[in-house]
Amino acid sequence: MSNADTPREAKLLPDAIHKVVKPGTALLRLETTHVREGVLDGAWWPRSRDIGAELPSLITALTEHLGPVTRVGLDAGAWEELPTRLIIDDRVVHIDPFPVGDDTVLITRGERDHFSLLVIPPDTNPDAARTALARAVSADNATAEQILIDTGTGQRHPIAAEDP
Repeated sequence: MSNADTPREAKLLPDAIHKVVKPGTALLRLETTHVREGVLDGAWWPRSRDIGAELPSLITALTEHLGPVTRVGLDAGAWEELPTRLIIDDRVVHIDPFPVGDDTVLITRGERDHFSLLVIPPDTNPDAARTALARAVSADNATAEQILIDTGTGQRHPIAAEDP
């Protein structure tokens, strides 16, 4: 049997938690089971609110483990300037801005497979961020907002707060 005849096993993301986390380090954690029953599928801790700087590494990591990402839905008030699309790894990724204030990013793989990730504010202290990353993949069905409140990550949407 050739490699082409071998069925491709679905990739799951690594389950390890980083022991040392520096403030502002971008981290991603996804639920690594085949059953996705929670409100959130994972969490993302970007370094800044500059989507052009942050999104490429997130999309590259997701694509490596999950396949091509076609769309990203973001809270428009939580980010600096949002383009309508970015070219990441030679693929067009469409960006859909929404004024929802729900502390999430929605990732679309293919046409109908969606992942909802908690977005942990960039200036969150490492202990709170680590706790929020773990909570986002637990089965307790907490909302993104509740996880941020419970873990003391505090500040919501600093970009929108700065606008006059």
